[in-house]
Amino acid sequence: MIPVTKPFLPPQEEYQAYLNEIWSSGWLTNMGPLSVELEQKLTAHLRVPQLLYVTNGTVALQMAIKALDLKGEIITTPFSFVATTSSIVWEGCTPVFVDIDSDSLNIDAGKIEAAITEKTTAILATHVYGNPCDVLAIDAIAKKHNLKVIYDAAHAFGVEVYGKSIFEYGDISTCSLHATKLYHSIEGGLIIAGNAELHQKLRYIRNFGISGFYEFAELGINGKNSEFHAAMGLVNLNHIAAISEKRKALVKKYDELLKETRLQRPVWHQDSENNAAYYPVIFETEEALLQAEETFKQNQIGTRRYFYPSLATALPYLDPTEMEITDSISKRVLCLPLYYDLEIEDVNVVCGILKLNNQIQTIKHS
Repeated sequence: MIPVTKPFLPPQEEYQAYLNEIWSSGWLTNMGPLSVELEQKLTAHLRVPQLLYVTNGTVALQMAIKALDLKGEIITTPFSFVATTSSIVWEGCTPVFVDIDSDSLNIDAGKIEAAITEKTTAILATHVYGNPCDVLAIDAIAKKHNLKVIYDAAHAFGVEVYGKSIFEYGDISTCSLHATKLYHSIEGGLIIAGNAELHQKLRYIRNFGISGFYEFAELGINGKNSEFHAAMGLVNLNHIAAISEKRKALVKKYDELLKETRLQRPVWHQDSENNAAYYPVIFETEEALLQAEETFKQNQIGTRRYFYPSLATALPYLDPTEMEITDSISKRVLCLPLYYDLEIEDVNVVCGILKLNNQIQTIKHS
């Protein structure tokens, strides 16, 4: 069995050492010493001015919308995980979809201005698979129309563009540290605001809006995380270099073996390096994808149609909206297995099946 993903688990004794600290301190949650240590170490590792460690990536998005006091319409992408859109609706705003670029699979910055109305207050864009959006164009549009910018950087841990962290772009960036991500704390998320005042507001929001023992500064929620999750984050941070190296080697092997096939790959930002968070391939037709998916199942190999279907058509709480490129890509994209424990031999097997499937498709359509 080759799953599509598998959480990285460090040596158990390393995690146990942190558990011993938790037992000694008796501090289980509520921003204990391990959570504070993780924030400090991640701030240094990611080269950002400051960040907050929170419950998960979805809560981070909700906090971002709340902290920016957004109302009305928020322009976003239909090609993302559901949390990107559901967070907008959850916070009482209206998502307005803009189609994606067929190369990067990110929101097409050239189509954003046409979607702006007098009700638009922000842009919420996703760095799909960790691939940076056109951050310079989006920033220029936001400044021109006085809009806020939130980046859903759930997949973009460790990504840099134009020589600095992807998290430094926009008013707020968020990240997921879910167990399936290349770096995780079992459950967890990050929220990054470059503005010190906004960062402090988010800090209050994370803790019920409390600013003192008997004082409240903001409307808030419980967005904190536990010491047990922080412990996993601290241990895994010690292994991030090895994790990244292994995953990039696997991506390189995939690229090598699949370069002669008809499968397409998203075009990565020219001023950024692929962080090997996912390995998506785009088939010529949905029929070809479904046939490959069935063959993978027969061989006990996990794959995932990520992201399918389009958020512009799939959500029961929104009226469906046709998006030509998103509708097409979402039906033809498939993520292949990629995780630390995956071996080169496994990649050979996966690619062998894909090549065989491609031959079958070619014969059927000749």
